Amino acid sequence: MCMANAFDQLPNDVATLKRMLVGKNELIASLTAEVMRLRRVNYGRSAERIDPEIQPQLPLNGLPPAEPAAIQPVEAIAPEDSSQTEFPTPVHRRRRRALPAHLPRRTIVHAPASCDCPDCGARMRPLGEDVSEMLNFVPGYFDVLRQVRPKLSCGVCSRIVQEAAPSRPIVRGLPTAAMMAQVMVSKYADHCPLYRQQAIYRRAGVDLERATMASWMGDGSTLVDPLVAALGRYVRSGEKLHGDDTPMPVLEPGRGKTRTARLWTYVRDDRPSGSLDPPAVWYRYSPDRRGRHPQDHLAGYRGILQADGFSGYAELYKSGRIIEAACMAHARRKFYDLYVADRSPLAQEAIRRIGQLYTIEREIRGQAPDVRRAVRQQRSLPILTDLHAWLTATLQTVSAKSPIAGAIKYSLVRWEALTRFCGDGRIEIDNNTAERSIRGVVLGKKNFLFMGADTGGERAANIYSLIATCQLNQIDPHAYLQYVLERIADHRINRIDELLPWNVAPLLGSTLRQAA
Repeated sequence: MCMANAFDQLPNDVATLKRMLVGKNELIASLTAEVMRLRRVNYGRSAERIDPEIQPQLPLNGLPPAEPAAIQPVEAIAPEDSSQTEFPTPVHRRRRRALPAHLPRRTIVHAPASCDCPDCGARMRPLGEDVSEMLNFVPGYFDVLRQVRPKLSCGVCSRIVQEAAPSRPIVRGLPTAAMMAQVMVSKYADHCPLYRQQAIYRRAGVDLERATMASWMGDGSTLVDPLVAALGRYVRSGEKLHGDDTPMPVLEPGRGKTRTARLWTYVRDDRPSGSLDPPAVWYRYSPDRRGRHPQDHLAGYRGILQADGFSGYAELYKSGRIIEAACMAHARRKFYDLYVADRSPLAQEAIRRIGQLYTIEREIRGQAPDVRRAVRQQRSLPILTDLHAWLTATLQTVSAKSPIAGAIKYSLVRWEALTRFCGDGRIEIDNNTAERSIRGVVLGKKNFLFMGADTGGERAANIYSLIATCQLNQIDPHAYLQYVLERIADHRINRIDELLPWNVAPLLGSTLRQAA
């Protein structure tokens, strides 16, 4: 009965039925592509590579694909003397890498029980020795620093003299700077939640409550807040920034569930254009994704912002003080998702054309901006011109509601911002610099599950900023945070820039040796 009613509601016009069928097929194709994309995001590999064994399905440059050259078999040549022995090809084994010289070494001597010869009983003399080394691991251990301050008194004038108590990261607090740095680095660099750290420390005989360690991190975040502010000023003083954001689940008290907040990243890294300025990353937290947050973060900034197509950035570009640069990797990803879903030849052709641009970028990475701009004008600009013409012509041949049309429109709508890198050697072809900066955050939030409150997100942004900047500059984050936490409470605020990672790095080695 229901089926009959459904058929009765269909129109009798054949043309209308065809349009309905085409629309339904387009919807099915669109939903299928979305399902494939989500499956790849959640369960697939992150690298967006095309299987080299798959032959191109579309003629390149208007010409049919070239036939692969035939491989001529090589006949084995028999030795003249069949009785000659054939030796196997020697296997080159990798030589064991020498253990680092800086590691402490304990010598264990395995001497014979007696120095008398077991055969004749004569006294034996030393002949030499065989020495071998094995790598050992001693689980992390705790020790207690007892701060003893003797008092001296004068028997004549009753004067009492005593040294002042040394500064602590937390006033009257239990942890040393090294202990606080250990908890911070374990959570935000090694992605080990506090409850796992609690279990690790318990195995070492020390019972530290999660709430206690969370309190330490809150106090540590407050201590480094002026330093993170200085880091933010340095990041925003650059001519170009990379921006992005990632969702952060935050516990919603009283509702029994979480809500979605955001962690914003702003990266200054001009090494690909030959700059010697140290790279840095600055994270900011917000309870939602409203566009006013990046406007507040970048208030007063003048320069280039390379980011995705988030509409919240639009207000930044209106004044003209911030120039928009889009991300070619985002445009390519639209076609890659379609290629993975149904091996679309049109998507494959778009990927091939964009790949030519990346080949050029690899060749000029690290060159000066003027050199990069000249090469791009000579080699990349013609490829972009042909790509634009091909996208425009292809759009006229596909359904307006098809997934491939959506991917093409994404690029054409942002074409000016997508191709701005071709006229400015400071700009990158994509925003992968920002995406790499949030990789550690994404790994961490899979272990943390959620932030306990907005204050936890703000603390995380501060500590992430310092740790990620250390990693960009190949600085040990534990050594750096230990150095900073030992000194920042007594450091003058007008000289806070002295504690930025690249200014501290030359001092870390000697300081740690003295502490050891």
